[in-house]
This record gives sequence, C-alpha cells and structure tokens, in this order.
Amino acid sequence: MADDLESLLRARLDPLDRLSDGASRGDNDLNPDWPEKIDARRSAAVLAPIVKRHGGWTMMFTERSEETPAHPGQISFPGGRVQAEDGAPLETALRETEEEIGLARSFIEPIGAWDRYDTITGYRVTPVLGLVEPGFTLTLDAREVASVFEAPLSFLMDPANHERRSGVWRGQTRYYWAMPYEGHFIWGATAGMIRALYERLYA
Repeated sequence: MADDLESLLRARLDPLDRLSDGASRGDNDLNPDWPEKIDARRSAAVLAPIVKRHGGWTMMFTERSEETPAHPGQISFPGGRVQAEDGAPLETALRETEEEIGLARSFIEPIGAWDRYDTITGYRVTPVLGLVEPGFTLTLDAREVASVFEAPLSFLMDPANHERRSGVWRGQTRYYWAMPYEGHFIWGATAGMIRALYERLYA
C-alpha cells in the first residue's frame, strides 16, 4: 500500500525543477461569485510533511501560537513568505520548516508540488510535499508554533471527511473546506490545499 501511494505521489505531483507560476486553486474555489477577486502578489511556500510511519503514513501539521501575528491559533503546514535569498519555493519550505519546528532537512525527501494556492490575504502559496523518515526530533519555535500533531493520510484523503462549511465575513456568507480530526480543526487554506492534493491524486 505504501509503495503504491509513493508511486502515485511521484507520478502525479509537479517536478520541483519545473514549477508553474499559475495558481489554479484558492480561497475563492467555493466562492466563485465573491465580488472581490484575489490579488495574490506575495509568494509563499509550505512543506506538507508526510511521515512514513510503519502503522500508516501520516501528515504533520502545526498549531500556530496565539502570540504570532500570522494566523494565531490556526492549523497550518510549516512555511512562510519567500525571501529573496531563498531562490525557490523548495528552499523556503525547507528553511521555514527547520526554523519553525526544528525538523532537520536530512530526514526530508522533497518529491514534488501541486496546485499553487491563492489566499484571500494576498499570498500565492506553493505547497511542497516531502516524505519524512521517522526518527527525527522536533524543537518548536514557541513564538510561532504552539504544538505539532499528525493525522493519518488515509483520513485526509477520504472525501467523506472533507466538510463544506460556511461563515460570515464582511457581512457575506463564505464557504470553505474543513477536516476536523480528534479535536484539531483543519480548515481554510490548509484544508483547501489538502482537498486539491486529493483531487490531484484521485479525482
């Protein structure tokens, strides 16, 4: 099963040396009639770490610190804004992952990326998928990350667990993806990227 999944990931993801600039997904996927179009001019990248656990592969997430100005308390992938010295989204994703949670690059094998994701806050995010060998230790930057948890990839790739929810923002109803897991509320851009990964692999 793990071998089949790894083969599927390697076959369906975009090669890291030939990434397209065009985003095809975003916060308005479920809100096509939203009056404001997204103007995503700021480049960012995240790492979606898949941990190769013997009992079943998992995906790792961070819970943002309540003190951080960037999305306090939310569930996210490690990552951040692309800096000039990074040169490529992959470098951003690896650097931010090491800075935020202390996951050493030696445990990570980046294998590809999928649809760039435009957020309503003006970021164009490149999600990079990395396979992570167990045996690592983490050191969290408490200024940015309150905790780390893992969710089974089998749960996240099951569309029955992809909930279409709504909320009121600026006086209007907006829709978003959510994937609640054992007390963790995965939603918004992170859930949208997971949904896009599912569709890339299985739809």
